[in-house]
Formats: sequence, C-alpha cells, structure tokens
Amino acid sequence: MITFSIIIPTFNSEESLSVSLASIANQTFKDVEVLIMDGASTDDTVAVAKSFQESLPNLAVYSEKDTGIYDAMNKGIHCSNGAWLYFMGSDDRLHADDTLEKLNTILSETKAHVVYGNAEIEGDTGWANDGTLYDGPFDLPKLLNKNICHQAMLYRSRFIKDVVGLFDTRYRVVSDWDLNLRCWARSPFQYIDQTIAYFAAGGVSTEGIDEAFAKDRVDNILRYFNIGLFNALVNTPMFQCYHEVKRRQRAQAPLRYYFSKMLQK
Repeated sequence: MITFSIIIPTFNSEESLSVSLASIANQTFKDVEVLIMDGASTDDTVAVAKSFQESLPNLAVYSEKDTGIYDAMNKGIHCSNGAWLYFMGSDDRLHADDTLEKLNTILSETKAHVVYGNAEIEGDTGWANDGTLYDGPFDLPKLLNKNICHQAMLYRSRFIKDVVGLFDTRYRVVSDWDLNLRCWARSPFQYIDQTIAYFAAGGVSTEGIDEAFAKDRVDNILRYFNIGLFNALVNTPMFQCYHEVKRRQRAQAPLRYYFSKMLQK
C-alpha cells in the first residue's frame, strides 16, 4: 500500500499549482500518490498538473464539475490508495523537502488515527497573521472554538473511510472543522511538533462565513460527543456559542437553568 495520498482540489489554479506540485516532487520520501481533483477548469490547470507526471509517477488527474472543494476532496478519498490521507490547497506547499520523510517515521509507529502539527501562514487571514505558526497542540475545548489547518493534518485512510465518513458538503467553508469534530469524538488526535506546510491565505476558508455550519454547530457538538446542554464543555463562557447554549437552557429546561444560575451566585 502507498503511504501517502495527497489530495489537491483545483479550479483554475494554473498560476499556483506548479509550486505545490514541485514541493511534493522535491520530497526525499517518494512513496506517495498525488490526486488532482479538478473542477473542470477553463484554464491550463490540467496541463500544468500533467506536466509533473514524470517527476510524480503516481500522479492522477481527474477533471469534472463538482459542487465545491469538499465534494472534490470526497472524490479524492474514493480514488485514494494510500494508508494516510493529506489534503492540500492548490496554492499551498510542503514546508521542507524532508517533510514526508519525517512524517513517515512518526506515522509508522503511531497508534493514533489523526496526526497533526503546525502550518506556517503566508499572508494575513482573519484569524492569523503572516508568518504565524498555527496553532500548536489542541485539546477538545480549543477544538470546539477553532479549527486545525487541514494542511497540518494527516488522517488514517481506513479511519475516514470505515468509521468517520466523508466531508459533509452542506458546509461549504469549514467542513474540515466538522470532520475534525467527528474524528475527535471517535479518537483523540496526536500532536507532533513539526511544521508540515505553508498555508496560503486568501482561499475560501480564510475569511468566509459558513452559515450552515454556524446554524448546526451546537446541535452537532452535543450529538457528536453525546453530551447535554449543561455539560461543562459547552456550559462555560469560554465556549463561543455559550450565549446560544444559555438561550436553549432557558427555553428547554427553565427550572434547571434558574437553579444552576442560583448555585453560581
């Protein structure tokens, strides 16, 4: 079995894709397949991708219309043959030539199903500045409030395919956050102190608002982790949706809400 399946969704990415693919072709570790999931680009994206077939022998290019990046990534999962899945933007790049070699050493020994490190931000985003290393180790309270960059994450393929399932395409901006919550609910992640990739600011996840995810966020967290509205994870001002939790407590369990409020005084 191939070690890494690197899945790259593209659409009219001719100007940036060559840098991403070069960062893979230059890796000292070669047991990798690259899956270009193109959304029927009208520029030379496909031609740019195919120009790397000599330097990346396990490169496959698929080009057809999709409904967005997560639909493309789901198609890549279906096509993948690697033990580990890695999702990369068409304007991102691996951090160093030995990134995959170092990761292989760690992944060959880990029992974790999800392993993550850091991503170095290139350009300013709404949540990190240029040059920032994002974002160190996470615990569950931190993950409930902010996501881990998928450019810094590797998922065991069978864990996604057989246990957790695919990206929910209803969430067009942060479906990777939803996937990470579902993954953590099944098995905590392993953090490694390694910068895995450069994350290029400016994509849909940089500034976009995912209204569908925001609408479902509290319900999903309660369901994924099998907890109630009065659980300490969500019943704290540190949780970004705390006011929504309190509103629901008042509406659904007013006696318990007012009793708990009295106890806090």
